Amino acid sequence: MRFVASAVIFIMGLFIMTCQSDKTVKPPVAEKIPFKDVHFNDVRIDNYHWLRDRNNPKVIRYLQEENAYTEAMTAHTKDLQDMLYREMLGRIKQTDLSVPVKYGPYYYYNRTVKGLQYPIYCRKKGNLKAREEILLDQNKLAEGHKFFSLGVFAVSPNHRFLAYSTDTTGSETYTIRIKDLQSGELLKEAIPNTYYSLAWANDNRTFFYTVLDKAKRPYKLLRHRLGDDPKNDALIHHEKDEKFFISVRRSKSGRFIFMDLSSQVTSEERFLKADDPTGGFTVFQPRKYEIEYYLNHQGNYFYIRTNEKAVNFKLMRTPTERIQRRYWQTVIPANKRVMLQAVEPFAKFLAVLQKDNGQKKIFILPANGGKGYAIDFDEPVYTVSFTGNREYATDVLRFTYQSLITPPSVYDFNMQSKKRELKKRQEVLGGYDPSKYVTQRLWATAKDGTKIPISLVYRKGLQTDGKNPMLLYGYGAYGITIDPTFSSNRFSLIDRGFVYAIAHVRGGGALGRPWYEDGKLLKKKNTFTDFIACAEYLLKQKYTNAQRLGIMGGSAGGLLMGAVNNMRPDLFKAMVAHVPFVDVLNTMLDPSLPLTVIEYDEWGNPQIESYYWYIKSYAPYENVRAQNYPNILVTAGLNDPRVSYWEPAKWVAKMRALKTDHNLLLLKTNMGAGHMGASGRYDYLKEIAFDYAFLIDRILDQK
Repeated sequence: MRFVASAVIFIMGLFIMTCQSDKTVKPPVAEKIPFKDVHFNDVRIDNYHWLRDRNNPKVIRYLQEENAYTEAMTAHTKDLQDMLYREMLGRIKQTDLSVPVKYGPYYYYNRTVKGLQYPIYCRKKGNLKAREEILLDQNKLAEGHKFFSLGVFAVSPNHRFLAYSTDTTGSETYTIRIKDLQSGELLKEAIPNTYYSLAWANDNRTFFYTVLDKAKRPYKLLRHRLGDDPKNDALIHHEKDEKFFISVRRSKSGRFIFMDLSSQVTSEERFLKADDPTGGFTVFQPRKYEIEYYLNHQGNYFYIRTNEKAVNFKLMRTPTERIQRRYWQTVIPANKRVMLQAVEPFAKFLAVLQKDNGQKKIFILPANGGKGYAIDFDEPVYTVSFTGNREYATDVLRFTYQSLITPPSVYDFNMQSKKRELKKRQEVLGGYDPSKYVTQRLWATAKDGTKIPISLVYRKGLQTDGKNPMLLYGYGAYGITIDPTFSSNRFSLIDRGFVYAIAHVRGGGALGRPWYEDGKLLKKKNTFTDFIACAEYLLKQKYTNAQRLGIMGGSAGGLLMGAVNNMRPDLFKAMVAHVPFVDVLNTMLDPSLPLTVIEYDEWGNPQIESYYWYIKSYAPYENVRAQNYPNILVTAGLNDPRVSYWEPAKWVAKMRALKTDHNLLLLKTNMGAGHMGASGRYDYLKEIAFDYAFLIDRILDQK
């Protein structure tokens, strides 16, 4: 292996030098090795199936050659990349402090230091003038690693122990460690192969956690007691249905541990008294296909957010000692227009996050049954989220408000007095002035007549003359909404005349659960045609033109990019596809891969003939053909457990072989990271600068 690595480095260096000295250099050409696959009498030949074998030196060599080609073909943008990086860095307060969160006798917060990649996690006891106690310095933990991610960060109820987990490859496979915050020492045990959830019991010696199977599915819940050998940890539940994930959490009240069992469309909750960690979990309601419910606890009641006979969910409650269905009472009834997204319980109040016609709202309900009320917000396009609400016995709700032009603003809202206090607004350095920009909501019409919302931001005074560059972003899957959040980085495009837009296409959750249902399974193509309709509308309204329109999406949004790239390549000048899910048919035919089985309810199971043909009809890899494509930048992560590196690699290889244009097609694989890209904040900025330089170069500098 040392020889192979050295050879690859030599080849990369030689390749880059050749590219830099010869502007007519041709891109790498992947070898064609036919692989035959037959389903429903349909014979498919996959010439690039061999790229799935990362243990094959030829695969790594090909990825390295693509990286070298990308580096060479973007070498002329290096000064622009550096300029963009400096601009973005110049807007950030590099040494900064999060708003402290009160939890028990302590105030917890994290801070960043100029020049350091990662945050430092701290606390102070009693008040904010007390001595700082550093809990974890992520920079020290990351030393010697090209990638570092912190997973769980859970303090025991008595605040003595910290359970945290780390990943140093990007594979999202974490190892749990426990730190004694009193002595500062690490306990001896290390628990590998874990995922994103952990819950402490009230004895301060026991916690529950999940482990992964070969498909990276959290499939077992285990119980650990401090000091014990993890090999002897008790198995609490083994979820044998491959469509279900396990997670575990502790109620804010501290009275219960919840085991969440969920598939894409079905859920089941089990609960345990946190005072009795060795007891058995009780099933709240047995799972029922396509019925979802989620529990919270307040006082003497469980609160249930459920979609049973309520497509946009409703809120119910039942006494903790009477969980049978006949005791459930409606608190917030179903509403076809309003999506009930989340519930935050407090001792005397419930804060409810709703979405009404695409706009998020917070509704406050007194626990005593009094009249509720909504919190008002002013901007036409914004988003709001609950944040840092660790205390149960308080009248103060904390939320973060932001928009495309308003930086994240943390508020404390007194639910009793209805007064709000701004605790902190993210500082944007370099003279940022929100009054210089405009944000608005537009509606495009899809081919079936559905109105599709678009969020926009641009500099004030923009002329709708069809000459503006634009970046149109899209996602459209899993019911996830791409909210109109603030990003100071974006203004490196906007201040160069770009319009930034988000197409809130079906398959996402912008207009509630029906919006999601209309963009999945056998309605998935609505996602793609919605995006095309949004692009056409923006062209028609002369915000831009096809020679100045760039598009971007990642993961399932990368599927969107791949699909519209095949359907209407003439609409776009440039495209950036991050870790794109483009080999949909082959991935969904392989149940051994991470996420395949659980996502049958999202895309369909192609072992069923109707789904096979439908997925094949839109899957980007299957539908690459001999035609002109726009300029394309594709990224991948070698250790990505969600979208395997070979999906974008195969897609690029096939496009290279078939496309009829002379536009750039680049593949950039991070050889030491996964789905989320670079982990350090400075490295992450460099990745954004690279993407933006590509777009500016292809859109602004091309005549």
